[in-house]
Amino acid sequence: MKLIIKPNKGFGKIEVEIDEELWGEIEHLSERYGVSVERVIEMALTREFREPKGNLEEFEAKIRELEEKTWELEKEYAPLRFKAYGLSEDNKILAIELSGLIAENSQLKRFLRMKPERNLKLRKLISYYLQG
Repeated sequence: MKLIIKPNKGFGKIEVEIDEELWGEIEHLSERYGVSVERVIEMALTREFREPKGNLEEFEAKIRELEEKTWELEKEYAPLRFKAYGLSEDNKILAIELSGLIAENSQLKRFLRMKPERNLKLRKLISYYLQG
C-alpha cells in the first residue's frame, strides 16, 4: 500500500510504502474506535496516541455493563413515559372541556342578568394544562 501525504499549501509530497500487516492494523484501529483511516494515520504521525492509564479491557467491560444497565432502565422508563404522555393528553382534553363549561356558565349568568365570577386561579390552571 502506498501512502501519499500532500501539504495544504505549496508543492511537494511524501510517499511512504506501507506493508499489508500494518495497513490491516490501521484499519482494525479505525473500525474499533469508529474513526477514519486518515485520522488514525494523522494521529500516528503527530504522536497523539496515548497509553491508557488503566486496563483497557476492564474499561470496555465496564462500558458494556453500563450500556446494558442503560437499556434496562430505558425498558422500565418507556412505559412510564407513554403513560405520562397519555395522562398529559387527557389533562388537555379535560382542560378544554372545563374551559367550555366555564364559558357556558358565564353566558347563562349573563342571560339571567347575574354577575359573572372571574376565577383567575382556575383560568391559570386551565392555561397550564392546555400548554403542556
